[in-house]
Amino acid sequence: MEFETFYLKHYQFVFSICYTYMKNRHEAEDVTEDIFVKVYTSKICFENEEHEKSWLAVATINLCKDRLKSWWKRKISSLELQEEIPVNDEIKTDDTLNEVMKLPSKYKDVVYLYYYMGYSTDEIAVMLKKPASTIRNHLREARLKLKDVLEGEV
Repeated sequence: MEFETFYLKHYQFVFSICYTYMKNRHEAEDVTEDIFVKVYTSKICFENEEHEKSWLAVATINLCKDRLKSWWKRKISSLELQEEIPVNDEIKTDDTLNEVMKLPSKYKDVVYLYYYMGYSTDEIAVMLKKPASTIRNHLREARLKLKDVLEGEV
């Protein structure tokens, strides 16, 4: 498949994952572009469309996590306390997704992949290289945490 076609086909998918993690349009665009540079330079051969999507999802989540824990991100985080410049972002998040993104990483990843991307627990287990029972336990624990938080808001 030609790279431009691949890029256009998956851009919105990758960007939406980045945006939910980075919570900033510009950082999400940077990470999105870095993912596609990685695909282009590594010459990865995908077996099928499902392999493409799962590889992109895991690689994107991992790169977002790396960026969020990087030294530079910690240094500039104090800027986030400053008044935010209004930007017209067309990606909307609901209260539930906002709470999901506040969960610890082991819960956030499985909830996002399961509920927002539609992967089964077995598929997530393969992607994250963890036992399926661990994935199901993380989902159960995440649901309990979300239930406590979301019921408290009602």
